[in-house]
Amino acid sequence: MTQLFTAGKTILAQLSDVVSQISEEDFRKPSAALSQSTVGQHLRHTLEFFICLEQGYELGVVNYDKRIHNKAMENDKHIALHTIRQIQEFVGMNQADKSLKLDVGYQPDSEECVSIDTNYLRELTYNIEHAVHHMAIMKIGIREVASYVKLSPDFGIAVSTLRYKESAVAAR
Repeated sequence: MTQLFTAGKTILAQLSDVVSQISEEDFRKPSAALSQSTVGQHLRHTLEFFICLEQGYELGVVNYDKRIHNKAMENDKHIALHTIRQIQEFVGMNQADKSLKLDVGYQPDSEECVSIDTNYLRELTYNIEHAVHHMAIMKIGIREVASYVKLSPDFGIAVSTLRYKESAVAAR
């Protein structure tokens, strides 16, 4: 399980590094390549999934649909950095698996949910994969609105893709 927590820590450290580098103005600047959404909005969305997992860990039920959509987090990089630090602390302190329920609803005209058995480690894995996906999107926006930000070479790239690229180079 160590690699799971290491992956989570790496993802969160990469996000913290990007937010530390980007200017407040560029954090909130709409990107044409992102359909006028911002780096801050994608970061907020990503972090709120981790927040839902933290709340679910305590309650025993995770529901990603009930995110708070914290506008302050997407508009103030200092609030975003504080949130990343809180999530890093949560992930670092909670390494024991735990049975959970995942509540999901797919009817647009109803709040009714289906409850599915899951566990903390499965949901942490999902959050890491979800974060990588949004980091790939953020990378597009960062290159457009804040090209001065130095991204880690593996920022927003799945580990399986990194392994594939490495094996393809080795096979040449």
